[in-house]
Order: sequence, then structure tokens, then C-alpha cells
Amino acid sequence: MSTSESFIAHLIELRTRLLHSAVALLLVFICLFPWASDLYALLAQPLLAKLPKGGQMIATDVTTPFFVPLKVALMAAFLISLPYILYQVWRFVAPGLYAHEKRLVVPLIFASTVLFFCGMAFAYFAVFPVVFGFITASAPIGVAVMTDIDKYLSFVLSMFMAFGITFQVPVAVILLVRMNFVSIEKLREIRPYVVVGAFVLGAIFTPPDVVSQFMLAMPLWLLYEAGIVVASWTKPVEKPAQQVSRF
Repeated sequence: MSTSESFIAHLIELRTRLLHSAVALLLVFICLFPWASDLYALLAQPLLAKLPKGGQMIATDVTTPFFVPLKVALMAAFLISLPYILYQVWRFVAPGLYAHEKRLVVPLIFASTVLFFCGMAFAYFAVFPVVFGFITASAPIGVAVMTDIDKYLSFVLSMFMAFGITFQVPVAVILLVRMNFVSIEKLREIRPYVVVGAFVLGAIFTPPDVVSQFMLAMPLWLLYEAGIVVASWTKPVEKPAQQVSRF
């Protein structure tokens, strides 16, 4: 097969995998659409539970009450269909990987997905009650806490991303060690800088209270230590003596 034919074949394969992923996402979204408002209510529960008696959320734009629940339903559809989407990504890249790379990629993708979900769950069940309790308790006398639903969604998504990425630290550490980019000894040597960096990130990505910053920094540090422990059980990947064409 010529270079141009091979390139076209890869484009066709990419289109197929993207189409399958889009169809799966659309089907799940259609199934969730009737419960879009219920999904938003579930997402807003950590804040609603901390509001004073009679407190509620508001919508400042005309179309916000309709589109914000749809965004939540789309986010939920993406999370539900994510395993299938990752499977399509794997189907596309697998033919171009060496055997040792396949053995490394599959468990890392699985672990990364599970850890991202764990990060979101940790934010929802552990961090949000503390953060929203602090925010509502800090409101001056005479000020009613009535958050706009669109701004609340943006805040929640940013926190989900922050904690989801934070929980990827063990995967990153293991990958760096396996690919010979850094040694276990070096990771242990830079531990003090990691601890400081964890608290800096906590100050950047969480509200300005010590508790929520601590709740991001501590998992990041502990996950870094867990990554070092797991990485010490593995051996660096030995690259093939000859690199041949992957396609």
C-alpha cells in the first residue's frame, strides 16, 4: 500500500471511530434528555443542602433554565459513554502500537478513567459540602446567597476537572517511570517541591478557605506517594532494538 493510500485508509478509520463515538454519545443523551432537570437538581444538591431555609438558586438569563439542564445531561451522557468512546480510540491506535506498548496502554487507560471518576466523586461527596458550607456561612448579615444556575454549573465543572486531573497523578508517575523519563530516586528527591506545588494548586483551583485548599492538596500529595509505590513495583519498558514502520 502506498503512502497516500495508507493515509486515506487512516482517515477513513478515524472517521468511522469518531462517528461511532458520536452516535453512542447522542443515543445516551437522548435517553437522558427527559431527566435533564432531575440531573441538574442532583448536581445542585450539595449547594441546596447548605442554603438557609427558603434559599434557592436563580436564573438570570431567559434561556438559562432550558439550556443549563441540557448541558448537565450532555455531561452525564459523555461520562456514561466514555468507556465506549475510549474503546473506539483504542481500536484506532492499537494497530500502530508495539506489543509492550499495548500491555502498558490498556491498564493505564482503565486506571486513568477510574481515577477521574473517583476524583469527581471525591469533589461531589467530600469537597462540595465543605466548600458550600463555608461560602454560605461567610455571607454577611442581610445578604441572601442565591447563586445563578449557569455560574454554579461552571464552578462545578471546574472543580470536577481540577480533582479529576489531580487523581491522575499516580498514572502520570507510573508512566514517567515506565518510559525511563525519571527514576524512583528522583521522584523521592523532589517530594518537598511536590508538596509545596500541591498546596499552590490547592490555592489556585479552590475557594479561598484553608479547608478546601487542604482537601485538594492532600489527595494530590498522597496520590503522588501512591504512584511512587506502584511504580517501584514495575520495570521500565525496554525499547525494541530496531524501530520498524508501525503501519
